[in-house]
Amino acid sequence: MTNFKFTEENLKKIDEIIKKYPVKRPAVMPVLYIAQEQNGWISQEVMLEVAKILDMHPEEVLGIVTFYTMYYQKPMGKYHIQVCTNVSCMLRGAYEIYDRVKDKLGIGNMQVTGDKIFSLEEVECMGSCGTAPMIAVNEDYYENLSKEKVEEILESLKKS
Repeated sequence: MTNFKFTEENLKKIDEIIKKYPVKRPAVMPVLYIAQEQNGWISQEVMLEVAKILDMHPEEVLGIVTFYTMYYQKPMGKYHIQVCTNVSCMLRGAYEIYDRVKDKLGIGNMQVTGDKIFSLEEVECMGSCGTAPMIAVNEDYYENLSKEKVEEILESLKKS
């Protein structure tokens, strides 16, 4: 019924994660993260496979995927740019940064560039209030930003 299957390497990682808990269910978040790393996003097939492995109902997995913004429900770009626009970042220029990224890439919130290199997301607090404004590119945080620094980051990503 499902086309998605974990790689043997990822199944070993999942087994190690499951061993940390008295039951399988608490492993759902790290298992979803592994699935997203493998598949690029959390599709219906991914959720069904995770549910099967962890002895959960698919609806329970769906609830977790739809609650947490770190799980992508559609394919994103090679570089997923998240711009924090919560209070601390907003007060220090986050919307100007968000608009600069949006204009530079020609995409809006939760959109992907035609070449699939970049995607953009406006997010709430990412825990960097003391070093606002900030963005995340995949797993890397960039803090104390200006519009100019953001342009430098985007240019460096285009070259890589």
